[in-house]
Amino acid sequence: MKKTLLAAALAAAAATGAAAAPEKYVLDPGHSQILFDYNHLGYSTTYGLFSGFEGEIMFDQEDPANSSVSVTMPLSMMFTGWQARFDHFMTKDFFDATEDETVSFASTGIEVTGDNTAKITGDLTLNGVTKPVVLDAKLNQAGEHPMAKKPWAGFDATTQILRTDYNLGQFAPFVSDEVNIKISIEAMKADS
Repeated sequence: MKKTLLAAALAAAAATGAAAAPEKYVLDPGHSQILFDYNHLGYSTTYGLFSGFEGEIMFDQEDPANSSVSVTMPLSMMFTGWQARFDHFMTKDFFDATEDETVSFASTGIEVTGDNTAKITGDLTLNGVTKPVVLDAKLNQAGEHPMAKKPWAGFDATTQILRTDYNLGQFAPFVSDEVNIKISIEAMKADS
């Protein structure tokens, strides 16, 4: 009887020890972008971009639902392609932003939906307002980076938000309230 209990205890301990914990990955700022677009008066689609931002992923490749992501970026890093548009975005019509204002996202849950897809729920803080959003995410690839020779992972995701939810509704609905967001990021395993 003692041998059976000891064997069961060792098996349980081995199973517990075998479970992998999430590993910290940091975003590669040179290969991570957030693209946004909106309809301008029905005449065109206007695009903007964030790049060079920081963030981390606690990545559990064995159990992706156990992963998490957090990203913070200065609003001043937004690229609109036209300085007058950027300057207008920073006025009281929109952000009324200080130079150190940030946009952030922190995941609150991950629902795995397929072999390499998931819905990532999280809190988006924009213009001083925090609202939940859901990202439709896809793992593009995870493995050893051929040049960096270390673990690397790449993800794409999409979502849509309403400007009015974040007190940015100037000119809506003529300039669309809906803003489409496309995300593509690479992340490298953090050094110990």
